[in-house]
Amino acid sequence: MTEVGPGTRRGQRARARARTREELEPDGDAGASGRAASLVGAGILLSRLSGLVREIVTAGFLGVGLASDAFKAALRIPNLLQNLLGEGVLSASFIPVYARLADTDEEEAGRTAGAVAGLLAAAVSVLVLVGMVAARPITVVLTPGFQGEKLDLTVDLVRIMFPGIGLLVLSAWCLAILNSHRRFFLSYVAPVLWNVAQIATVAIVAIGGATQRSLANALAWGVVIGGLAQLLVQLPTVRTLVPELRLSLDRTRDGVRDALSRLGPVVFGRGVVQISGYLDLVLASLLVTGAVAAGTYAQVLYLLPVSLFGMSIAASELPELSRMRPEQRADLARRVESGLRRVAYFVAPTAVIYIALGEPLVAALYQRGEFNVSDTRLVWLVLAAYSLGLLATTASRLLQNSLYALDDPRTPARIALVRVVTSTIAALSVMFFLDQVVLVGTSIQIETELTASDRFLHLGAVGIALGSAVGAWVELTLLRLALRWRIGPVDLGGGALGTVVTAALAGAAVGRIVDLAVGGLPAILAAGASIGVAGVVYLGFTTAAGLPLRSMLGR
Repeated sequence: MTEVGPGTRRGQRARARARTREELEPDGDAGASGRAASLVGAGILLSRLSGLVREIVTAGFLGVGLASDAFKAALRIPNLLQNLLGEGVLSASFIPVYARLADTDEEEAGRTAGAVAGLLAAAVSVLVLVGMVAARPITVVLTPGFQGEKLDLTVDLVRIMFPGIGLLVLSAWCLAILNSHRRFFLSYVAPVLWNVAQIATVAIVAIGGATQRSLANALAWGVVIGGLAQLLVQLPTVRTLVPELRLSLDRTRDGVRDALSRLGPVVFGRGVVQISGYLDLVLASLLVTGAVAAGTYAQVLYLLPVSLFGMSIAASELPELSRMRPEQRADLARRVESGLRRVAYFVAPTAVIYIALGEPLVAALYQRGEFNVSDTRLVWLVLAAYSLGLLATTASRLLQNSLYALDDPRTPARIALVRVVTSTIAALSVMFFLDQVVLVGTSIQIETELTASDRFLHLGAVGIALGSAVGAWVELTLLRLALRWRIGPVDLGGGALGTVVTAALAGAAVGRIVDLAVGGLPAILAAGASIGVAGVVYLGFTTAAGLPLRSMLGR
């Protein structure tokens, strides 16, 4: 047994700091891991940037109003299917099984992959049909505050989008195959096509002049077209990598049974997380109009570092961790801490910038057309609240995958349930009070001080984001405890957390001064100047402290 007492923990932290430079060298596993994460990150960056362009286009055409609320809610409803059976679930349940088979028995690996694909396609087909038929009752349950025109539009959009989300689930099977063969870039850059399809459809409709409803419908059809494109672009490479692929519904193969045995706990865990997201949607639908859209616009930015850094590092580590034996505790702990250090290096400054410089960033990205100054401040406040839990959420991705690789899919599921309960209780405790606080221009006032005829943006969505941040830190704490009993303690930040946080605060402070000095410039120039200077200060500080960017990228 590995001793994990307080003394051992302090010694382990000291050893982690002492070998920081050695582990950051590009040679060996750390360098290979960094390069793999860079490929994942590059693909995710391109897909997220295209997604950001999609959100900018959506904000310009729909603003923060009825049609925007309807589309954002409608996209999240069928998205439950993707989140329950898509990338995260298939990665956690299928990659550990398939990666080991691919190294030892190519024929069995192909037949297992084909059986999983066949069973997945059958299940998705049934669920898509049910979702389309039952679109109205599902929408009523998940958006109880929607009525009249908003409800009708949301139901129509849900029916259109369900098949497109089903195609994304099948695309996630391709991703699992590609990742197992260490082909990371294609699977994570493929979503660019999904975003481009939505941008193209709404732009084509808008050119001829269109109502808000028709623009929302165009975006929904773009979801379907993009889902098909994302699947088709990956299939040729998958077919090349798996020459023994044979589609079937065979549940008797050992690999299939192993994957299915993992599926239940992983689906439960992902389901619990999705319940949290849909509880947020339910709660936001009970608030004043604009809460759903404001939260969604903020989440686009919030989820960018989660995907770019958390997902890239966790995804690149999962196949390698799965190939390691449980008795290799020291190697597992070292690998996990190396990943946590890279997570902290990239995510800590992002969180600080979102909080300190989020307003000019939101203005530069969204403030045009129907999206005004008050909308910018509201989205920034929601983003800042979410960012309080950004590091915890991102680091948790790696710790979850570490437990999956150790053949323990149940513990992350139980911890996810605790996170949901915590987040919901925390959100309910503040959101209705904050919904009485409103933005008047760029100032904040209590609603009772205004006349009944006044209509302003309310801050209830900030309460939901604060609840999410609290739940994220509870989840991270429990995951670290669970992993401690298996491989020993792992240090959040891999011994470098103090350095990166200090550097991030220094960069944000200088960036804030620059923002005040260039306030008269156009939003995009002001944001670029302040955030750019903050980034330069951060890089200079961390490089001087022995944490150069090049090493963090595994080069």
